[in-house]
Amino acid sequence: MDQEYRDLLLNHCQQMAISLTDEQVEQLLKYHALLVKWNKAFNLTAVRSPLEMISRHLTDSLSVLPHIDCQRLIDVGSGPGLPGIPLAICRPDLPITLLDSNIKKSRFQFQAKAELGLDNVEVIHDRVEKFIPEQPFDAVISRAFASLQDMIHWTDHLCAEQGIFLAMKGMYPVEELEQLPESIQLRQSIPLQVPGTDGERHLLILGRS
Repeated sequence: MDQEYRDLLLNHCQQMAISLTDEQVEQLLKYHALLVKWNKAFNLTAVRSPLEMISRHLTDSLSVLPHIDCQRLIDVGSGPGLPGIPLAICRPDLPITLLDSNIKKSRFQFQAKAELGLDNVEVIHDRVEKFIPEQPFDAVISRAFASLQDMIHWTDHLCAEQGIFLAMKGMYPVEELEQLPESIQLRQSIPLQVPGTDGERHLLILGRS
């Protein structure tokens, strides 16, 4: 079964033109195994199938990898560390902060950071509106917020003045974009090809005007 997970992950990465080192593949599969194990006890994700977790969690997280261009990244509403932990494995040079208010999910993040030896990861257990970083981040990413408006509202204080908001969405959210404040502009909309998943996926890059 482990070989099946490996083959699927490698096949998906090949389709997305993402090259990984052997060590990164091992780390991603180790993270996947941890997620499968912890999910049985702590219900970290509604996705139950380990095979489905490869495509819907790992592949989906890695689909934004070519578009991450920042110095410090915060993953807000990170849940079990998605997309933050897969990105941290593949970008060991990039400091990534994981923020979540759910104690079970934060505990899992701490465990994954320790077991995978992710020195570039910082885990913060706090509510987004209460967390005040020592210095703002130049990029805020999330794949869990209900709307773009909510994401901007709740994470505005985390993002540097010239920073960007990276919103991972399904279908292109026309109505949500229309409801954004005038101070926020859509810089770029990138259609994502995510092997093994149905439906559209988009990465929206937003910034202050």
